[in-house]
Amino acid sequence: MMKNYSGGSLLNNGQTPNHIRERNGRKCTSGGGGLLRVSLRGYGFCMGALFVFCFGSLFYQLNGGPPQILLDIRQYLGDSTFQDDHQSFATRVLTFPSQVVYNRVGKCGSRTVVMLLKLLAERHHFNLVSSEIHNKTRLSKHEQITLMTQITSIPEPFLYTRHVHFLNFTSFKIEQPVYLNIIRDPINRFLSNYFFRRFGDFRGEQYHLKRTPNMKDEERYLDINVCILENYAECSNPRIFYIIPYFCGQHPKCREPGVWALERAKQNVLENYLLVGILEELEDVLLLLERLLPQYFTGALDIYKGPDYMKMGKLTSTVRKYTPTLEALQVLYHRMSYEYEFYNFIRDQFHLMKRKIGLKSQARPPAFTHEFLHELAIGTPEPLEEDEEMDTALEDANSWPIQM
Repeated sequence: MMKNYSGGSLLNNGQTPNHIRERNGRKCTSGGGGLLRVSLRGYGFCMGALFVFCFGSLFYQLNGGPPQILLDIRQYLGDSTFQDDHQSFATRVLTFPSQVVYNRVGKCGSRTVVMLLKLLAERHHFNLVSSEIHNKTRLSKHEQITLMTQITSIPEPFLYTRHVHFLNFTSFKIEQPVYLNIIRDPINRFLSNYFFRRFGDFRGEQYHLKRTPNMKDEERYLDINVCILENYAECSNPRIFYIIPYFCGQHPKCREPGVWALERAKQNVLENYLLVGILEELEDVLLLLERLLPQYFTGALDIYKGPDYMKMGKLTSTVRKYTPTLEALQVLYHRMSYEYEFYNFIRDQFHLMKRKIGLKSQARPPAFTHEFLHELAIGTPEPLEEDEEMDTALEDANSWPIQM
């Protein structure tokens, strides 16, 4: 048989053009199936990787926070979301502290604040424990430990308040609570205390006479100018060195007027107090407390400015109070130089916090414009021996840990 080279019907191995097309078709189909199998395998790999990433991200968030890339994106774009921009949300606040101590300074509006706290405790369901001990501010080590144990055993959340000098819980390896306090212009505080001891407040003079039954008439009706200018113990150091020890602490040196107690008090304020306000700007103090401790103080300012509370607040005003002469004020101011340095420090810190929070209120001028008090350069007399509130249980100063 002759071979046909001109495109006869038979090709190599007897295959026709149709056979070739069928074979090529099968190859194409087979190739498409291979590509399909590769795509399914890649899809499965991608889904598996995505699952591992999501699971790992969830595990990481539960054990330390969001992935760094999300933090970077959040820092670049900000925390704002669509809902943040189109809805009103509650102000973001600090973590809720469940242990708060208000070691209130005498005659600095503390009774006004405690009355307010009683109403707030009912509204916000926290435990308010207000000590009835008013004349025991300095404690031995044993008494400190006992009181700290009592405080920390109060069911949380709680707010404990008492006239007591600063307690350093951490020095006894006890968890430190959040501290807050309020102070006022030192001369105003002294005048309020001087007349309150003698005549009380608008709750009634007879009520107050029961609290000071041993005070003789010559002491009760002693002119405050005589007390200051003739250097009576009540109007001299260390009696008038009063505010700083509340922040300095329980060390015996905290009761000695001087730089040591002043600097330690400042350090304790910076390290242990969430807020120390000034009574002259009490409404701003309440606004800041609402912002910093909303679980305790939300609505405090509204209650304070309400008519019912205003009536109760007037009962705490000291009666029969009058201003000493200029000469007596100048003498008193120079004796209280450390107290005023601390007060000015607290006022500056308070105003700084108001600016940080964004509280756009008008700061009031000081109770006294002290330029006229500087006219006489009167030296502070030597401290007198203190004869009240002596605690024989206090140990020698050298045995106390000094934490500067």
